[in-house]
Amino acid sequence: MRTDAELIVDPDTYTSGVPHDALTRLREKNVVRIDDFWAVFRHDDVRTVLKTPAVFSSHRGATQIRDPQPEDLKYVQRMMLNQDPPEHSRLRRMLTRAFTPRAVARLEDGIRANAREIIANPSGDFAADVADLPLLTLADVFGVPRQDRALLYDWSNRVIGFQDSEYVLSSSSTDGMTDMALEALQLRPDDGRDPRARDGMPDLYAYAHALGEYKRAHPSDDVLSNLMREDISLEEFENLFWLFSVAGNETLRNGIPGGMIALFEHPDQYDRLRADRSLLGSAVEEMLRWWTPVMHFRRTAVQDTELSGQTIKAGDKVVVWFSSANRDERAFTEPDKFDVGRREADHLSFGHGPHFCLGAQLARTQMRAIFDAVLDLPGRLRPDGEISRLRSNFQNGVKHLPIGVR
Repeated sequence: MRTDAELIVDPDTYTSGVPHDALTRLREKNVVRIDDFWAVFRHDDVRTVLKTPAVFSSHRGATQIRDPQPEDLKYVQRMMLNQDPPEHSRLRRMLTRAFTPRAVARLEDGIRANAREIIANPSGDFAADVADLPLLTLADVFGVPRQDRALLYDWSNRVIGFQDSEYVLSSSSTDGMTDMALEALQLRPDDGRDPRARDGMPDLYAYAHALGEYKRAHPSDDVLSNLMREDISLEEFENLFWLFSVAGNETLRNGIPGGMIALFEHPDQYDRLRADRSLLGSAVEEMLRWWTPVMHFRRTAVQDTELSGQTIKAGDKVVVWFSSANRDERAFTEPDKFDVGRREADHLSFGHGPHFCLGAQLARTQMRAIFDAVLDLPGRLRPDGEISRLRSNFQNGVKHLPIGVR
């Protein structure tokens, strides 16, 4: 018999689903020592950690459970995800105008058109089909040529799916790609090296520099063009490109099929949503809570402190478990119930505090567009085969979701 702690850190566990029973038992204990880190399971304590960067730092040891190699730590600390205010705030300000309500509203018609095109032309694998929506949106916002968007797909596969053999050497068709994409791909490693290390993604960094130079010479109204006008270091530029390419795609790519699985497993809620489209906004929030695409993030204590009675020493790793906090009985009524009309919307799937997801509104807009298109179908989508889940203890991923319409 494995312990609950062993279950939740084993990537094999998640190929059959998130171990919510184990998380419920751990939540009763709350702050628990697992291996070399403290795991935090309750909603209020997760919020406390995330909103207090002066105590629980993103920068000190970066934000993954695994410690980066010493030679990589200094480099990855330049990523916005791995910084604390005020440096984090400085980089975030460079990006905010791309994600204002007005900017998102300008994109909405295009997003809705893309969503309808995707749903109207199904391949039979819902997860594969809807993965293209965040790629199309990200390409437009960031300034990546649309014909190169498969690069973003492969990079996120390799980074997020490093524990899964199907994803670790992901490689999409190169048909129609730009010359700078084809040149960058010549540098792609084929030895399965760790894509989270600085030397693990040479093709990404080569492409980033080539595209950056193109945008400097041919600026337009996109994030990359704007970055070329900023006072930004080489390491910051490379890390921002990495972050957009991976984080800007992966959460939504799994949140959408996760939401569809929720409707399949709760047909009464599917019927309720089909009968009352006004529930779509709350349904999207409930999908994000119930599925929770990113399951945890790490912080490092920079001073001795206490959390729910546990003494945490300076230098200790502290890992907040979103997939537990979003099912916390103290925060949500009947948390294991999927309710498209739920009024409690304080889920943590977009984080909390200074690192709250910059693209949250854009992600919501895309989810609403996809499910609006799904609800407009004359029939209901139905599962039509076995769901294939990502082997990962970090991302609640869906690799394949076979569907049909009846």
